[in-house]
Amino acid sequence: MRSNPALRGAASSSRIHPALTSFAEECRDTVLRVLAYAGALALIGLIVFYTANPLTDAAVTAATTAEAGSGWSVADRSPPAFAVSQLDWPGKTETTEILRHPAGGRKDILRFAGTGEPAAAEIEIYRIGGEAPGPAADADLASRMDHRGTASVETAGVIETKFGPVQLFSLIGDDRPARACLGFVKPIEAAGLRISGFSCRGETGPERRAAAACLLDRLVLLSGDAATAAAFAQAELRRSGCAPNHIPSASAPADWVTGLQDPVLRGRL
Repeated sequence: MRSNPALRGAASSSRIHPALTSFAEECRDTVLRVLAYAGALALIGLIVFYTANPLTDAAVTAATTAEAGSGWSVADRSPPAFAVSQLDWPGKTETTEILRHPAGGRKDILRFAGTGEPAAAEIEIYRIGGEAPGPAADADLASRMDHRGTASVETAGVIETKFGPVQLFSLIGDDRPARACLGFVKPIEAAGLRISGFSCRGETGPERRAAAACLLDRLVLLSGDAATAAAFAQAELRRSGCAPNHIPSASAPADWVTGLQDPVLRGRL
């Protein structure tokens, strides 16, 4: 049976040339490869963005901390509110760390240390919020002065500063660090603050006491609320100065204020 010539012509005209078929397949493969590359680049860009963007990290950290409902977190983007001015300490670098609590508390921690060395001095300004009370001031101070946690503290007299009288503490314990440091705690109830820290500067008791007083006298406010500003303004009126010769030498006689031991009382009470 012979086929119809008209039908054969129609079938021939409906066939696609092999070159056109190959070109179409190449175009399809190219488009698929471009889409795959674009998707990979977009994924890499998202990873880099979320890794390198500190604002995103801070927001995620803040959200996680708020959901947890407790605990302190580092506030990398908060500007410092305090500083220690004109403290000449060769070989020591000042660093600042700010911690925040979801309940409103804030801690500005200023440390002085040499490269690769433990802190030789530290001062923490704690703005108390609605968080639950932490450890007692003396216990917290002992853990900061002795990072091994093997020592405790005992009272070591009082020094006079621009904030008024400040209680001193020294480390005790069989395994206490070899370096001699003096800690201090000063609450400022009118502003809801607690200033604490330690200083390991000085070779003798009077030198260490004077160094701790100088560290507090050099503390200045950069920014804060009205109550904090008023407290520091009043403190500046009582500031007596802290020149290099303010720290007594080892040969200088010690009085009842700068002496390491408590004053000796005469007569009967």
